Amino acid sequence: MHMNSGGAVTALNGALNGNAEDAFQKIQLSKCRYAAEGRLKIRFIPSPNFDERPLGCDISLLVIHNISLPPDEFKGDGVIEFFTNSLDFEAHPYYSQLRGLKVSAHFFIRRDGEIIQFVPCEKRAWHAGESCWQGRNRCNDYSIGIELEGADTIPFTDAQYAELVTLTRTLQRVYPISDIAGHSDIAPERKTDPGPCFDWARYRAALDVAH
Repeated sequence: MHMNSGGAVTALNGALNGNAEDAFQKIQLSKCRYAAEGRLKIRFIPSPNFDERPLGCDISLLVIHNISLPPDEFKGDGVIEFFTNSLDFEAHPYYSQLRGLKVSAHFFIRRDGEIIQFVPCEKRAWHAGESCWQGRNRCNDYSIGIELEGADTIPFTDAQYAELVTLTRTLQRVYPISDIAGHSDIAPERKTDPGPCFDWARYRAALDVAH
């Protein structure tokens, strides 16, 4: 994997591991947002919904989700507000069922391909809930969560696939990620995302090409 410059490596390390505000400043100051095999732009909006991973726990799993708030609507800031505990629960009837929930993900990829990071990768984001992968419980402990702006019944965009592939390859470069699963794979009785419209074959083929 090729990094375009030393500045890019510094920015990437800050982005993935450091304090979100500090990392954002590093990227801004370096004026270099390149990572992996192309441009990887990350905007930071810190979420308070995280805690520490268990000591010595390797990051070995990537979990793909989808989310839209309100459901099936894509252009607003409902997801951002939800992940930062600033959602107006009176703004939409659906939001009433979200009261009291504290949720986040490490990354959120919007329909136009913009990547927003809410939680540093070294921290435990609250994205998976009660979950199990290959006999191992508590997937939040050892996973990174990526939310795609979307819904089970609506195809994802070309820009989302492109940025997801680049982000995935970058994370695989930095962490010992051995598995990629959908939220429905780790919590099959509760969750259906990323849903039938997520093209796993396309995603995995693009990862093979990018390797």
